[in-house]
Amino acid sequence: MDISLTGDLWFRKSGQEFLGSRRIQLLEKVGELGSITKAGKAVGISYKTAWEQVEMLNNLSDRPLVVKTTGGRGGGGTRLTEAGEEVIRRFRLIQQEHERFLNSIGNHLQDGEGFYQFLRKINMKVSARNIWSGDIAQMQKGAINTLVTVALKGGDHICSLITNESVESLGLEIGAPVVAMAKAPAVMVIKELGKARLSACNILQGTVQRIIEGQVDCDVTLELPGGTTVSATLTLASDQSLDLREGDEAWAVVQESSVILGVV
Repeated sequence: MDISLTGDLWFRKSGQEFLGSRRIQLLEKVGELGSITKAGKAVGISYKTAWEQVEMLNNLSDRPLVVKTTGGRGGGGTRLTEAGEEVIRRFRLIQQEHERFLNSIGNHLQDGEGFYQFLRKINMKVSARNIWSGDIAQMQKGAINTLVTVALKGGDHICSLITNESVESLGLEIGAPVVAMAKAPAVMVIKELGKARLSACNILQGTVQRIIEGQVDCDVTLELPGGTTVSATLTLASDQSLDLREGDEAWAVVQESSVILGVV
């Protein structure tokens, strides 16, 4: 069997795939075109998917790679930051070394088919829209569960309620890096909180950054004060009743039991 060795380069942070060639292409097109819509179209993905990938990159990066711009003749758009340009430059250099490495060992494959099957088993992807990287700031242990507070960038925090057994199996401790995840349908959005008292630990105040409407539901993205974004999937009826608009103040509410933690 004629088997050749190919590979895609990915950066990982806290066990989460963070940056690969497709996302680098997206960043390059943002820098070239100054528009998420045009950049997404240029690399063959939708506006929604392009924004999701950019938001994930910004959330997992220590510094924003892409920022929105306002005003000007075009009415605003998006641009790369210096950090974004540096990431692209470094990625391309590492990619060149990676390709040389693959070429050097490509003629020495043994049991190629078995290796291929192994890669298929471990190539898992996470379906959760919200993926945040941070460090454990606090742990409150109870009889059955532990409430884990994760410090995100910019002073934002997210809490997760997991079993004591999970704490032990993951080896969690104060200061340990983790990835917190939550599915977008598990996130509620409240426009006017007032004096309402909620049972959820995660009541996150932010600003509506983006609203994308579909046929039956819509995606709402809030930006927290520290720069972390939170995405929610709402029905169109809910969105219309809330009368949400970009720039509005709102709260994202996530039950701590809906937040999953992962480690390397």
